[in-house]
Amino acid sequence: MPVASEFSGSPFEPFAPPPVDLWSDEPPMESDRHRKQMDLLIRSLECWWQDRQDFYCSGNLTIYYSLTQRKSEDFRGPDFFVVLGCERRERRSWTVWQEGGRLPNLIVEILSASTAAIDRGLKKQIYQDVLRVPEYFWFDPEALELCGFHLVEGQYEPLEPDGHDRLWSRQLELYLGSHNTQLRFFTPNGQLVLLQEELVALQAEQAVQMAEQERQAREQAVQMAEQERQAREQAVQMAERERQSRERLARYLREQGIDPDTL
Repeated sequence: MPVASEFSGSPFEPFAPPPVDLWSDEPPMESDRHRKQMDLLIRSLECWWQDRQDFYCSGNLTIYYSLTQRKSEDFRGPDFFVVLGCERRERRSWTVWQEGGRLPNLIVEILSASTAAIDRGLKKQIYQDVLRVPEYFWFDPEALELCGFHLVEGQYEPLEPDGHDRLWSRQLELYLGSHNTQLRFFTPNGQLVLLQEELVALQAEQAVQMAEQERQAREQAVQMAEQERQAREQAVQMAERERQSRERLARYLREQGIDPDTL
C-alpha cells in the first residue's frame, strides 16, 4: 500500500469545517502542453487506481492551508498533486481545514520559462518546510528534465534515477519517467501506466491479435487434416501398387510353371 503522509509536529491539526467548500483561485494553465501534461497525469493515475476510493488527485487546483482558515492567505496551486487516505470525490479546491489537516503526499510541477525559478526555489522551500510534502517532483517538457525529492528528517533529499532515468515514488509505488516527451507513470516492473483510451485500444489490439492467432490455428488444423488425408491416400495407393505387383509376380511364376504359393 502507498505510504501515508506523516505530519508529526505539524501545525496542521483537524479544523472544524466551514459551511461551504471554497472555489479554487488558481489561474489557468500557461499553455496547452501544460494542460495536457497535467490532464495526462490525473487520468492515468485515476485509471490505474480505478478500483480505489481512498485518494484524491488533481491539478491546477488551489490548496488553502492558512492556519487562520483565511482564503486570502497561504495558498498554492500545484500543477499536479495526490492526497492519500481521503475520500475520492469532486472538490472545488483542497482546503486543509476541511480535510482534517491532510496535505498532499506528492506534488509535481511542470516547469516553464516563467515558473522554473519559483518551482525550483520558493515552491520547493514551501513544500519542504511548510506543507512537508513527502515527495516533490518537477518536469521540464522542453528539456525533458525530471528531478525528484523525498523528505528525510524535514529536508528534501534528491531521488536517484534507475537505469531508465526513472524516479521511484514510494508514496504511489510507481515510477515517474519520460515517455514520448511526456511525464508518465510506470509500474514497479517498468510497464507504462495506460490511460483509459490506451487501455481500450490495447485490449482491442490484443483481441485482434487473438482472433488472428485463432484464424491461423484453424488454418493450420485444416492444413494438418489435409496432409493426413493425403498421407492416407498415399498409403492406400502404395498398398494397391504392392498388391498389383504381387499379382503380376504370381502370374509370371505360374506362366513359368511355378506355384507361387509354394515359395
